Parts: sequence; C-alpha cells; structure tokens
Amino acid sequence: MAKIVIVDDDKTFRRLLVTVLELEGHEALAVAQPEAIVTAVRQEEPDLIFMDIHIGERDTLGALRDLKSDEALDDIPVVMTSGSDRGQECLDAGADRFLMKPFRPSEMIATIDELIQTAD
Repeated sequence: MAKIVIVDDDKTFRRLLVTVLELEGHEALAVAQPEAIVTAVRQEEPDLIFMDIHIGERDTLGALRDLKSDEALDDIPVVMTSGSDRGQECLDAGADRFLMKPFRPSEMIATIDELIQTAD
C-alpha cells in the first residue's frame, strides 16, 4: 500500500481518483489548492504525487519545481496530468511521468505502480 497525494481542483475527478486508488489498496489524500501542495506533501510524506497541471486559473509547474528543488522532497515521484499536451514541459520541470486526460484508470494504476516499485 502506498500513500498518494492527488492534486486536482475538479471535485468529481478527485473523488474518482481517490476511489480507484483506494480500491487498489492505496491511501489517497486530495489537495485542491495550489498553495497547499508543498505543505501537504511535507506533512503527509507520500510515496507519490498525482497532480493536474491546471488548478483553477493557476499552473502547478511552480509547485512541481519547488518539490523537485527541495532535498527532502525531490525523490517523491510526480505524475502530472492535463487535457492539453504539455507533457514535455512537465518532464522538463521535473515530473517523472505525464498522463494526457482522459486516461484509463488501468493506465493510471500501471504508471503509479511502476513508479512506486522503482522508488523502493
């Protein structure tokens, strides 16, 4: 079982992700505010972060860069998601993977499981 922080401002989508992850045996915690990302990660010490690139009108690439520049947090795998093809930009900013929305739950689980196993 892994602890995963989900960052997305879409309440329905967040609930869906939490449900899918919990059905797979993971612990999932949701964050909806961009300014709360780094604090939540510090408090929860997750095994993985699953983050949408757009939260409201804000872009989370800054939070991604903050996470990856912090020695205490930089080894936590981050999967970025978006409905826009910004994969290379996310990878350049430090993301470990990028998933284009819409994605299948099985694709999400396979990506998460691979990154968690690699991090162990």
